[in-house]
Amino acid sequence: MNTPFLILETGQPVASMRRHRGFPHWIRVAAGLEPDAAVVVNVEAGEPLPSREGFAGAIVTGSGAMVTDRHDWSERSAQWLRDAAHEGMPLFGICYGHQLIAHALGGEVDYHPAGREMGTVDLELHPQAEHDPLFTGLPRQFPAQATHLQSVLRAPDGATVLAKSAHDACHAFRWGDRAWGVQFHPEFSATHMRGYVRAREEALVREGRCHKQVARGVSATPHARLVLRRFVRHARTLQR
Repeated sequence: MNTPFLILETGQPVASMRRHRGFPHWIRVAAGLEPDAAVVVNVEAGEPLPSREGFAGAIVTGSGAMVTDRHDWSERSAQWLRDAAHEGMPLFGICYGHQLIAHALGGEVDYHPAGREMGTVDLELHPQAEHDPLFTGLPRQFPAQATHLQSVLRAPDGATVLAKSAHDACHAFRWGDRAWGVQFHPEFSATHMRGYVRAREEALVREGRCHKQVARGVSATPHARLVLRRFVRHARTLQR
């Protein structure tokens, strides 16, 4: 049996989407992991962080929380992730997880000055992404699902920024050769994304955006999902 991955659960989907289960399930399915190939620890609920031994890598979920709130569970997780990164454990952070890894390693996270980014967005890869194990060979531009108010405003020292959108200058980064953060949601299907747009309808209207137009713009994002699957494959090769 393959060594399992650890999934650090940092939050729950919006209430209307919980009938589809939670982020760890979405991530496991999108990553192509069997049920026994993932161990979930709900850090937001106060479950203790485990030893880093015995895991192929760790994946950190999204959350409705804000990194700048400095919740105790979040700061404890940041310390754990900082130590894990320095020890060479393969890490992959999604949305909140991306921001939390950046924060843990000394980057700057805060509310984006331009506000919310939501829907299927176009990512543009930087040239250095061509040499990255997770992004090499992907189209220079491809769509991804996104929903966030906070961003990595400054990547950690020594990090390589791999992708941007028109809204967000740091949509993906790599620190060292085993830690990644992605602001986008590779685990989101078009159904998940449309559900989020519906749940944020009032907020989008307040912000002067047409939620129907955002929903119409939602599409499949196979290249974004491939990044997550590549992380799993890459982390496995590091064990050999």
